[in-house]
Amino acid sequence: MTGASSPDVTGPLDPVAPRYGSGSLADVLPSALAVLGVPGSPDPLGLTADLDGIRRVAVLLVDGLGWYQIPTARPYAPTLFGLHALLGRRLTAGFPSTTPVSLVSLGTGAAPGAHGVLGFRVRLPETDRLLSHIEWGREPEPRHWQPVPTQLERARAAGVAVTVVSRPEYDGSGLTVAANRGGDYRGAAGADELATEMLAALTAGDGPTLVSGYHPDLDRQGHLHGVDSPPWRIAAAEVDRLLARLVDGLPGDAALLVTADHGQLNVPEEHRVDLDADPRLLAGVRVVAGEPRVRYLHVAPGAVPDVVDTWSAVLGDAARVLTRDEAVATGWFGPVPESHLQRIGDVVVVCRDTWVVVATRSEHPMESRLVGYHGADTATEMTIPLLVVRG
Repeated sequence: MTGASSPDVTGPLDPVAPRYGSGSLADVLPSALAVLGVPGSPDPLGLTADLDGIRRVAVLLVDGLGWYQIPTARPYAPTLFGLHALLGRRLTAGFPSTTPVSLVSLGTGAAPGAHGVLGFRVRLPETDRLLSHIEWGREPEPRHWQPVPTQLERARAAGVAVTVVSRPEYDGSGLTVAANRGGDYRGAAGADELATEMLAALTAGDGPTLVSGYHPDLDRQGHLHGVDSPPWRIAAAEVDRLLARLVDGLPGDAALLVTADHGQLNVPEEHRVDLDADPRLLAGVRVVAGEPRVRYLHVAPGAVPDVVDTWSAVLGDAARVLTRDEAVATGWFGPVPESHLQRIGDVVVVCRDTWVVVATRSEHPMESRLVGYHGADTATEMTIPLLVVRG
């Protein structure tokens, strides 16, 4: 395959930088639109060379299907592993490597700093209230909170038939509007229905067509039971059945792009720091946002140096503790406009290895009892596949 090369990785827990503009999840739809002939679409992944003559493109995002999870899934997902072995190339997720950030990066073709969905849970500026992006309704207004036009809107304006296929309950949510506005919505309750609806949308007309599908179950089982647990293996087999149906049903002028929003890793009990159980970690902190692998701390005026010093001392090698300016300077988010800066904490805590910072009393109890986590910048969480299949 031509296009972006694999990121340099020396181990699954080593840090990986997002490759915006050359090999990231945000580059998938711009390249797909280039294949479909949408004017002005760049092709950072080099797909046009491989997909000459393709008039229909289906993009399937499998939640939690990181590059490092595919070999683990091999016994239960032979179709997936075969495609991975023959066609797989590595991309990176954006940062934080979490579902809302990634879904909007895919849909907009933009890095998180630009589109403004900068974490799983963020503080609403000038308040002490939190917005959970997966529970987002109509406030704040999605088109204001996420101002970047989507790639689906661009495709539709160019005459491409555009369809989104996902769970019925996600239709009209704030996250769906932020990520996928511009596409007709088809609800699909499970893997079999997802395959049926994606193929139906892909073959509905004669003109250029884009179909975007989303499957959440592998990630859910990884969170609840862990990667390679029996429920996760069942979910991996379901993904394989979904892929087999899509590949078998592809028209001759169609291509299937399979990718993911992030990977996942299992966290042992001894690597869980409970911020609600250590008063030192709450001193000077007004609002805790983010999620267990990446925490955003909004602090009292003048408290940033003390909070950085305290969290660094308590967590030691378990995390990197940075000021907002330092975190933005790493390039993790891409360029961040002034209007989006306050969505990032005054202090940013990025867990290393398999550590998490949970909040057993102030957040939903389930979050501290999960087995699988993601969000940080390790290779296991950040490295995702792109599988390109022609009909």
